[in-house]
Amino acid sequence: MQQSVRIIGVPMDLGQNHRGVDMGPSALRYANLAGSIRELGYATFDSGDITIPGHYALASTGLSERLPLICKGCLSAYELGRQAIAAGEIPIFLGGDHSASIGTVGGVTHDTEVGVIWIDAHGDFNTPETSSSQNVHGMALGVLLGLGPAELVDLGRPGPKVKPENVVLIGIRDLDAEEKILIRNSGCTVYTMREVDEIGIRGVLTRTLEKFRHLDKIHVSLDLDALDPLNAPGVGTPSQGGLTYREGQLIMEILADTRKLHSFDIMEINPILDIQNRTAQMAVNLAASLFGKKII
Repeated sequence: MQQSVRIIGVPMDLGQNHRGVDMGPSALRYANLAGSIRELGYATFDSGDITIPGHYALASTGLSERLPLICKGCLSAYELGRQAIAAGEIPIFLGGDHSASIGTVGGVTHDTEVGVIWIDAHGDFNTPETSSSQNVHGMALGVLLGLGPAELVDLGRPGPKVKPENVVLIGIRDLDAEEKILIRNSGCTVYTMREVDEIGIRGVLTRTLEKFRHLDKIHVSLDLDALDPLNAPGVGTPSQGGLTYREGQLIMEILADTRKLHSFDIMEINPILDIQNRTAQMAVNLAASLFGKKII
């Protein structure tokens, strides 16, 4: 039976302060995401974009004004993700900023336990008490594990959406001081860029998959700022010293071999900051590898 893929645009830009990240879904579609997945033999359907209430990130608004709107957008993503999984589809969520993953990960874990691989330069583990910026895209993973505003933690269903022992972070290199403490105490597994340098991406993935050996479903949440900005310039919070393009490809190729892919986030592409849609095209290439494209 042909496997189905459901593309869902989540043009969230309320979790940060850079205009343009709401155009990420359009950039990915322009880079032929659907066609690339369809060529691999999947029945591919595009649900279009969720309507994000309030929409634009404005410097004059704070967390209290944005929070109800973020909740509404994330709840829509939650429901669409839950419906896609119930229909036997693999959802691909196109961001938008990473706060959208509060909804996407919540939805795809509604009825099942899932291993989450969070590929990011940042930990996204802040809370309103630890964050100087108050940007929710820097709180998303913490929220999924039960930290932060109750209305986000309880979105879709009460309480945490994933277990810390089922979360692995890869590519981390830029953390706030108090965020480091939260991550150390969280129970999550973290592979910083030092570990990537020391044991290589293959070593990181071997250990990750051994940790997830009891799970038959994996959600991949890819923030494009995990890659070095020389390779992926179209992101709002670039951080030097990131993953190379080939390291990103190897992650996706190894995960494809497991046949455990449950769902996929592609987050934080900002076409305004990009060069000739390079970052979106790279993301599409990585997605194709995750869905089974091989060199030979």
